[in-house]
Order: sequence, then structure tokens, then C-alpha cells
Amino acid sequence: MKYCKNIKKDLNNYLKNKKYSKIFVLVDENTLKYCLSLLGLKFKYQIIKISGGENNKNIKTVTTIWQELLVNNADRNSLLINLGGGIISDLGGFSASTYKRGIDFINIPTTTLSLVDATIGGKTGFNLDNKKNMIGAFSEPKEIFIDIDFLKTLPEREYLNGIAEALKHGLLFDMEYFNKMIEFINQREQLLNMVKTSIKFKKDIVEQDFKETGVRKILNLGHTVGHGLESYFLNKNTELKHGEAVIMGLITMLYLSNKKFDFDNSLQNRIITDLKRIYTLNIYKEFSNKEVINHILNDKKNNDNKILMVLLKDVNKPVFDIEVTENELNDSLNYLKFIL
Repeated sequence: MKYCKNIKKDLNNYLKNKKYSKIFVLVDENTLKYCLSLLGLKFKYQIIKISGGENNKNIKTVTTIWQELLVNNADRNSLLINLGGGIISDLGGFSASTYKRGIDFINIPTTTLSLVDATIGGKTGFNLDNKKNMIGAFSEPKEIFIDIDFLKTLPEREYLNGIAEALKHGLLFDMEYFNKMIEFINQREQLLNMVKTSIKFKKDIVEQDFKETGVRKILNLGHTVGHGLESYFLNKNTELKHGEAVIMGLITMLYLSNKKFDFDNSLQNRIITDLKRIYTLNIYKEFSNKEVINHILNDKKNNDNKILMVLLKDVNKPVFDIEVTENELNDSLNYLKFIL
């Protein structure tokens, strides 16, 4: 992982030393327009353009990437540069790791979500039948190039989308970090430099448990219900950002943590108040509990037909593989609707 003061220089020096036979750059309509020229690539490359949006995170798009690599004669000494947000890194990483049994890829995050979450940890994949991340593999990029300047011009909603993951890290690892994130939420440049702490949190956990058989599971805090809500709204053709879904998942997690582990009620209310002040979520409170729970029942983190979640005994004291019943989930979703 490389923090870049001059991404043009750093990236071109990296490519000069690697001597790849062919270079491909995966982009969507936004990164093609706003980000590609900032790389200043001095080497010949081929653009692969896909459509952004969660509804395009599917096998059809993966096939498009494979076909573009094939028709342009990509060999096993080729490189795929994933320039974009979490969807680009997920799809590009999976496509590269499976094409001809694997070619090198690097990630260059251009959104806060990809910066603090998607590009780190080697998770790649796509949705199946509008269910989140059902197909995928663990595959590490050869390098991650981080340039904060890419993030300074993000639309507000997209900026906050990734900050949700950083706030999750605060509840997991460092409540003081959470409080500072809340305090500086409107000071974008300062906050974007602060998220280096989140990157370190996640990197340290991934290094301990790459395949997510133990401690890495705590990074799924808020994601069981969050993914269920994402899948629900994706099927309704309504855009719910991943980070917004995680915030809603964190609210249900706090409710369940209070019921199961007596998580402090006043602290629970204070955290939820902070989250609601930043994220506008009341437009999403009209959903079917039953349909959301049906999506959760297909969550890949479940085992032996048991719904397993990450909860908090206290801030910075997560516990994973906690069984939650459908009735308890239903209660937590009702609480979410009430709170929103």
C-alpha cells in the first residue's frame, strides 16, 4: 500500500520496474471522465469501460471484462488497473484473479468507500440475483495506490458513503476516533487524512485473518442487516448506498447489543443521534421486514441455518458469531423504523 504525493510519478515508476506485456485500465463513466487523465500513464494501455451502479455488479459485467481482456489478447503477464470505487475494485479484482487462472491487478481508490473498505483485504466478487456479494474470492492486489486528492471533489452523498465504514471502525476499535470523525464530519480535507487510521485498523485485522475464519469477522459489524437492506432495495430499483445501509445495520446492531449484552442505553442513544444527524435515512423506513429477513437468511456469514451477527458488549468490545433469531431481527427492524 502506497500513499502518493505524486501518483503520476509513483505509478509510472512502479510500471517501469514491472515490465508488463499489456496494461488495461478498468473504469466507469465517472472515473473515465474525471480520474484517468490524473494518472499520467506513460505506457501504452487499453481502457475497459463498464457502467457504474450496484445494479451492474453482476456476472454480465464480469463477462464483459473477461471478453475485453480476451479480444485484446491479454496474456498471463498482463496487468489490470482498477481505477474507481468499490464496485470497480470488486469486479476488477475478481475478473483479474480468474482470467487465465489469474493476472496481476492493482487498485487505485477514487471514493471514500473504496479507500477505507473495498480495496483493502482482498475481497472480490459480485452480486447474484440482486443478493449482495454471493459470488467471489479472496485475491490480493499487487499494490494499492492511495491519493487523497481523488476524493476531495466527491459529491456529498458519495463522500459520506465511505465515512460510514470509518465510523464503524471507531465503534470496533477506538471510540475517541469515532468522536473525532463526528466532530470533523464537515471538514472534508482533515477528515480524509484522518481515515488513514481506518486503513490501518482494517489492514492489521486482515493480516491476522485473511480468509475471515476468526477475528476478521468483526469487520462485518452492521453488515448482516445492512446487506439485507441493500438487497431489498436493489430488488425494488431504489438506490440505497452501501454506507447508508451499514448505518442502518449499525442501528439494529446497537438495539440487539442492548437486548443481548446490556449495551449502555444512553450511549446507544447518543451514537444513534450522531449517526442520524449525518445521514438522511428516513426515506428508507418503508420496507418489508419479512423480505429483508429473507435476504438475511441467505447471508454468506450464516452457518448451519443460524443467523450469525457481530454485536458489541461495549464500544470497542465486539463479539462475533452471535446467533440472532428471526423474531429478534424483526424486533430490531421495527426499532429501526421507529428510530428513523
